[in-house]
Amino acid sequence: MAKFLVTGAAGFIGFHTSQRLLARGETVVGLDSLNDYYSVRLKQARLDQLLPQPKFSFQKIDLSDCAAVTPLFAREKFETVIHLAAQAGVRYSLQNPHAYLASNLAGFLNVLEGCRAAGSVQHLVYASSSSVYGGNEKMPFAVHDAVDHPVSLYAATKKSNELMAHVYSHLYGLPTTGLRFFTVYGPWGRPDMALWLFTDAILAGRPIDVFNHGRMRRDFTYVDDIVEGVVRVADRVPAADPNWSAIAPDPASSFAPYRIYNIGNNRPVELMSLIGILEQALGRKAVLNFLPMQPGDVPATYADIGDLSRDVGFRPSTSIETGVEQFVRWYRGYHGV
Repeated sequence: MAKFLVTGAAGFIGFHTSQRLLARGETVVGLDSLNDYYSVRLKQARLDQLLPQPKFSFQKIDLSDCAAVTPLFAREKFETVIHLAAQAGVRYSLQNPHAYLASNLAGFLNVLEGCRAAGSVQHLVYASSSSVYGGNEKMPFAVHDAVDHPVSLYAATKKSNELMAHVYSHLYGLPTTGLRFFTVYGPWGRPDMALWLFTDAILAGRPIDVFNHGRMRRDFTYVDDIVEGVVRVADRVPAADPNWSAIAPDPASSFAPYRIYNIGNNRPVELMSLIGILEQALGRKAVLNFLPMQPGDVPATYADIGDLSRDVGFRPSTSIETGVEQFVRWYRGYHGV
């Protein structure tokens, strides 16, 4: 069995990915800084689910700390790296931009250098984001389209990650795959995301903030579907694309062992529909506080997942009704509501 490094293992997607790998018998080293961007208690609770498992070990490391990252790669000789750690959040990037440079750029460079120097890594899979589509309005968003007009610093760092990965694929033959995640939700989710914020406010009787006066659509993707896609991608090491053309370059592939995929539900949901589904799951009505669009946000996301479906058989299967119900059941249990 391969040895996996999962960065951000105490995070939402990293936790679920680690669980999935352990369930199929893999050896997983989880890495996380356990920073306080959101509840450390929640991160620790996720980690507490992983620590008792015999094939899991944990390293508390900040990826921007090169002196800690380099010896970890040299010592452990990972074969597959799934890099999910990042400073997340479009809106937070307006308040604390420097956090994104340290985590998403310096941290990612240290991962790339760790992979290069170790010589054992056969595949680096890393988290990009649907936010890279920025000012694009052509729907659905396709990986074959240019993404040169980000509207948030977070998006710019994720686009930068894709460019940095390509350099290492070209210079050092490191196979890399970037996954553009589309609005992931589900049990053990993040407190800064809409579904958690709405649930918390509705149960407390507080108004919920509805941006762009409710005229928003998101390609909400249930975490189990996301993890299935991540693991399938990790098992498929990319090679150079023999059909890639320097005359008409395709952004999703390369002359190097490099790929970019969208990973989403492929079924956008109106924000007001999501609120209605959540009200039904909670058995309570929401008080709505309609607001204008926030800077750095986009009105709609919609993933073209054709390439991912073709290459690894990705087929999201969880309806928004089922996914919201599962989240609410977990939320009530976690908070004792």
